[in-house]
Amino acid sequence: MAVFTEVSDSTAQDLLTQLKLGELVELQGIQGGIENTNYFLTSSDGAYVLTLFERLTHAQLPFYLYLMKHLAERGIPVPDPVSDSNGDILLTVQGKPAAVVNRLRGQSELAPSPTHCAAVGDMLARMHLAGRDFAREQPNLRGLDWWEQTVPVVLPFLEASQSTLIQAELAFQRHTATASAFAALPRGPVHADLFRDNVMFDGPPQLPELTGFFDFYFAGVDSWLFDLAVCINDWCIHHDASNEGRHDPTKMQALLDAYQTVRPLTGAERQLFNPMLRAGALRFWISRLWDFHLPREASMLQAHDPTHFERVLRERVTQPVHL
Repeated sequence: MAVFTEVSDSTAQDLLTQLKLGELVELQGIQGGIENTNYFLTSSDGAYVLTLFERLTHAQLPFYLYLMKHLAERGIPVPDPVSDSNGDILLTVQGKPAAVVNRLRGQSELAPSPTHCAAVGDMLARMHLAGRDFAREQPNLRGLDWWEQTVPVVLPFLEASQSTLIQAELAFQRHTATASAFAALPRGPVHADLFRDNVMFDGPPQLPELTGFFDFYFAGVDSWLFDLAVCINDWCIHHDASNEGRHDPTKMQALLDAYQTVRPLTGAERQLFNPMLRAGALRFWISRLWDFHLPREASMLQAHDPTHFERVLRERVTQPVHL
């Protein structure tokens, strides 16, 4: 999250009045992330998050917003978009598409235990099943087609060994996408960005309560295995300097056991487990290279280090994980 578009207190109050959410108490820009403008919006009626979409269009946004509404109505703890007097949840602020959602309780856990990982695995499986009857369709906009378009753009910024790795992995993923097992992967709406900072927990560390998944603005219809792989690549690796990016089997087993208690993996998913871990690492290495070397201006913006997911990808290539 970041602030690309400044929102004044008076504009925020006008929005609260439009949504019948009371009087403005505080408007605070949110630091972190790289896609949209985000504010904590506190009113006399409660705590909310205001998002102004910097890249996504009015035509694209109904998929994300109505997916969150769909999941919330089925008991999945996600931000629930607020509608105006006309029943619209897609708003316009400062000439840009926008949404206001309830603010989730708790905070992100950046040093998760196996208990946290198990809670995420359980809820991710429940989210996948809850999305099966979601009627809207939209592909994962950061999938293989986007990788093909973006790799040539970032290649000039890479050293020779990095260039070799990224092109070889892209070729591997292109080949994987033609396999019969790939066609057999169960599919549906996916979060596609379920990192540690996109999940909230409350309660004591020894007995954490998962209070929500948020930031669904990379969501799309893709394989559930890809969604699981993206999640594992962030939750189930070491983050200390000496081991950064290395696989953590204890955390992964906790997450997978909990996930499979709700939705067991299919044969095709087991076969393509490590290739999808590699796909998840490649996707975020490419996007971080793009954001790092071709940044946009923002009043609060910290680009992520792209070499982190280069290390994760190398680990998945040289130390494959098999189920």
